[in-house]
Amino acid sequence: MREDTRSAPESEPESDHPLAPDLPATPASEPDVTPMGFADVAMTVKHMSTLLARIHDQRPLVHHLTNEVVMRDTANITLAIGALPVMALAPEEVEEMVDRAAALVINLGTLTSQRLQAMVLAGKRANARGIPVMLDPVGAGATTWRTKAAHEILRAVRVAAIRGNAAEVAALIGVAGETRGVESISVAAQPIDIARRSSELFNCVVAVTGAVDLVVDHGGGSHARRIAWIANGDPLLTQVTGSGCMATALVGAFLAVEPDPWLAQVAGLLSMGIAGEIAAGRARDQHPIGGPGTFLALLFDAVAQLTADDFLRQRVTVRDA
Repeated sequence: MREDTRSAPESEPESDHPLAPDLPATPASEPDVTPMGFADVAMTVKHMSTLLARIHDQRPLVHHLTNEVVMRDTANITLAIGALPVMALAPEEVEEMVDRAAALVINLGTLTSQRLQAMVLAGKRANARGIPVMLDPVGAGATTWRTKAAHEILRAVRVAAIRGNAAEVAALIGVAGETRGVESISVAAQPIDIARRSSELFNCVVAVTGAVDLVVDHGGGSHARRIAWIANGDPLLTQVTGSGCMATALVGAFLAVEPDPWLAQVAGLLSMGIAGEIAAGRARDQHPIGGPGTFLALLFDAVAQLTADDFLRQRVTVRDA
């Protein structure tokens, strides 16, 4: 999705955090995987178009506990994909609102003590009602309190999926990294190791997003662990505030109609990456001097106009591991 193009250093992980895993050093080379064959691509395209049709047909309500910086864009991209957003934030009403939703998205962006209370209340209610919960640990690792808040949510709420940049997800499991504001600067482990360990620790699907998005399923049940690398996206996505938050919103919309959170993560991130490529191409063709503002408007259009044929642009590598 090209949310962050910085690569992780090859230094060993360092942390005194009680959840810190013993991660092996992994070379920063291309994954040793078998690319999707023609049949797999056809199956994926068919399924993605099916999920899009479900969203358009069902118009699911997605409850966002998100941040003020991108609240409007988050709502607009949820509408663009075909779902309905609601942004109720007050602790006094979040449980009642969750009752009406098909998915809950928790975004730590502009976090406050009151908002943290609302997130825990909403998350517990969603668990009780069997409503999938998506967590975006924005800025985890930037401050001690923010990281503790993310852990409080993860202790109290069973999440179906987590999406964050490498530093944010690393902070959740105690791996050393540098976060500047909400940007990932460096991490003392490779993304694949961070995603695998966090997926196991929190028993959910984890996406570590950046120049290439990585989606890992912890495995269990009827299938082995699944890993997907998604290379779709455009550098202009890094010039727009909240592109990661909007990607999380798309995953939330797919979670509302797809019971398999790994497929929902892949569908949401692939939709964002492909729409980003389409929007960037239009911006460069129609507005040679256009920048992030032009791109953002075209991004909403591209998401709203996604079709099954657009998913033929996919650049995904998958494996069971």
